[in-house]
Amino acid sequence: MKRNRLLNSELSYEIGRIGHTASITVCDAGLPIPAGSKRIDLAIESGYPSFIRTLDAMLSELMVEEIVVATEIHAHNQTIFDQMMDLFETHSMTPKVTEISHEDFKTKTCDSQAVVRTGECTPYANVILKSGVVF
Repeated sequence: MKRNRLLNSELSYEIGRIGHTASITVCDAGLPIPAGSKRIDLAIESGYPSFIRTLDAMLSELMVEEIVVATEIHAHNQTIFDQMMDLFETHSMTPKVTEISHEDFKTKTCDSQAVVRTGECTPYANVILKSGVVF
């Protein structure tokens, strides 16, 4: 059995193969996932697993140099944004924050190596993680 925190084999595989500047999207239960995108669907029920819990587990294994969020998160879900930024601090990361419209965000998910769907059911709980390097 794997000893590290992140146990989902598909997610662990995608993080293991990601290269510098490649991206992975972590999204709420409602974000449309583009046809043809690699989908890792973790959603079991409304709210589980949560966006924050999923992101926390991912950050235990993924170095992030930049994040992309929808500008609308500040008006509709500032709490999730604040919790997300606290997580980066907890994991000793200070990624660049890029904000774009929600419509542009949905388009940009097509560029992600994978899209991780959580059970989160709060608005705009979505982030694109751009991989950094550990050296």
